[in-house]
Amino acid sequence: MYKYPTYSSEVTPKKRLGQHFLTNQDVAGRIVSSLNNHANVLEVGPGTGVLTQYLLEIPDTNLKVVEIDEESVSYLLEHFPQIAKGLYSADFLKMDLTKVFPQSFSIIGNFPYNISSQIFFKVLDYRDQVPEVVCMIQKEVAERLAEKPGSKTYGILSVLLQAWYDIEYLFTVHENDFLPPPKVKSAVIRLVRNSRSNLGCNSDDFKKVVKTTFNQRRKTIRNSLKPLQIEIPADTPYLDERPEQLSVEDFILLTNHIFDQK
Repeated sequence: MYKYPTYSSEVTPKKRLGQHFLTNQDVAGRIVSSLNNHANVLEVGPGTGVLTQYLLEIPDTNLKVVEIDEESVSYLLEHFPQIAKGLYSADFLKMDLTKVFPQSFSIIGNFPYNISSQIFFKVLDYRDQVPEVVCMIQKEVAERLAEKPGSKTYGILSVLLQAWYDIEYLFTVHENDFLPPPKVKSAVIRLVRNSRSNLGCNSDDFKKVVKTTFNQRRKTIRNSLKPLQIEIPADTPYLDERPEQLSVEDFILLTNHIFDQK
């Protein structure tokens, strides 16, 4: 049974921050129970604490939270005083996360739709410290991230995240479970760090190839790589394919063929 309200007139949802407060307690409980690594947990954007209240009930969890909204920070300090020492009033995207957790830590949160991609790029920067992420995001984005090659929704972030994480689409969340209701459905996904320790190619070159090809996804690989203005070896594979047809391993092979002349 939860102890605190999930929405209060003390905190006004702010459009500029993409705030939609989850009000369904069952969904909140399911999100938290989907997290398997509990030792060190960083909650992003706790808002009024709908997930926080359940995270605090997990034994032996070192919980820290980061919230950019000053109203939400005041509300959290009033209703959850036990997290005062672990509450960061800051912009998650600008934080040095090694100062929050020098060791490994999991990430959980209801991510604002307007910055979810930026959050995932930051997760990639800390991939060797973050073994697991459980989050709620826009349903379309969730489907895209978990998608396999061959789909029209498979894209840049699908490849970059799947290079390092196994991604599972867990469940869908209805618009009416929020206040105010968003115009789209949401979904909860789980990212679990895979066993890959390195790509087997230069990671910056890999990212460059993935982004360049998907930026012109209707073209073949051969044509979409032209903006790189480099000579493509004649024996390079997949040149007549389109980027959505290539797996992570295919992109690694492609990267090595393109840049092995340097």
